[in-house]
Amino acid sequence: MSDRPTKLLLVAACALIDADGRVLLAQRPEGKSMAGLWEFPGGKIEPGERPEQTLIRELTEELAIHVKEDCLAPFAFASHGYPSFHLLMPLYLCRRWEGIATPCEGQTLAWARPKDMGSYAMPPADIPLVAQLRDLL
Repeated sequence: MSDRPTKLLLVAACALIDADGRVLLAQRPEGKSMAGLWEFPGGKIEPGERPEQTLIRELTEELAIHVKEDCLAPFAFASHGYPSFHLLMPLYLCRRWEGIATPCEGQTLAWARPKDMGSYAMPPADIPLVAQLRDLL
């Protein structure tokens, strides 16, 4: 264990679940770190922002959908050490939103059945969350 402080990165993510029980995954576009990997939509929590506010903002920016705070249910969290930072990421569930999820930031979207999510290459922090989602759905 290093004595050097590790940068803590706070990110909020959302498992959008459609009426058929599928979960929306977004593929990170070229030019971003971990490009090509599939992840749950969301983003960095800005200073003074609550995770729910982050998701409302990020889902609007990334997917052109509108989510109400009372439709976001805390589900699980990831705590994962990467080489240059430690990620702490609450994952929320959402089954109701307004609009049609549309990629607005160059990402590719896929609606995946929970049993098939293991076939999508994901960042290491997201992988344990997939098993928890499979158990729930």
